[in-house]
Amino acid sequence: MLRRSYGAAMSLVTYELDEHIATITLNRPEARNAINGALRKELNAAWERFRDDEDAWVGILTANGNVFCAGGDLKDGEGAVGTFGGTFWEKPTINSFESGMELFKPTIAAVHGPCVGYGVTGILFCDFVIASTAATFSFPEVTLGMPTIVGAIRLPERLRWADAMEVLLTGQPMTAERAKEVGLVWKLVEPDELQAQARSWAQTLTKAAPLAQRATKEVAWRTANMGWIESVRFGETMRKVAAATEDVAEGIGAWREKRKPQWRGH
Repeated sequence: MLRRSYGAAMSLVTYELDEHIATITLNRPEARNAINGALRKELNAAWERFRDDEDAWVGILTANGNVFCAGGDLKDGEGAVGTFGGTFWEKPTINSFESGMELFKPTIAAVHGPCVGYGVTGILFCDFVIASTAATFSFPEVTLGMPTIVGAIRLPERLRWADAMEVLLTGQPMTAERAKEVGLVWKLVEPDELQAQARSWAQTLTKAAPLAQRATKEVAWRTANMGWIESVRFGETMRKVAAATEDVAEGIGAWREKRKPQWRGH
């Protein structure tokens, strides 16, 4: 498959597609990848591109430089929602990736260096967090007199209550080792192995049928807030939708012929 890169069009966020794997990279290393208005806009556009690109099956979120993300740029209120310098920026982001975009393709965060505020919120929306031993994680808002909002909603869904509050209520950085212990990090690797490990796992994910993966993830996501009967009914509906795809016929045919399936995502 040809590699497609959109880096020139997105100077603050690069998007590269290769073998069904889209790599989205924060590219503002001179500002420690702090999220200003321009970067936020390009990042959301990159995730929308990934969501809508039928050739992109798995996404990797990573960053250039020694800092994954320094959080919202305090000099640019367009980069974060909250109060900075006495000014209130009311910009809901429920349709952005980190704040609730409906995206059911598998996603991986490859984290190195400090991951702060907005950065942690973003990786919490990824299915797998692979971190280097040099990574740290923090929500420093409370040390600035401000509450954490989306992080406070999402983190207790991923961690035990006290572990989530450890991050949210102290504002202090959590080490990569501690993050692995409490479940924030899925896999911990040496810094020079991070990108290769993320890529290897993405390749493993592309071996499964992409439409079946998306249906499975959507069932898991939507039924979290449903009753049992509603959950089963929704799941069975998704099964019927998936059963009508070409990939199901390919998967059954490959099994019968004892060969590897050739998924098309149709």
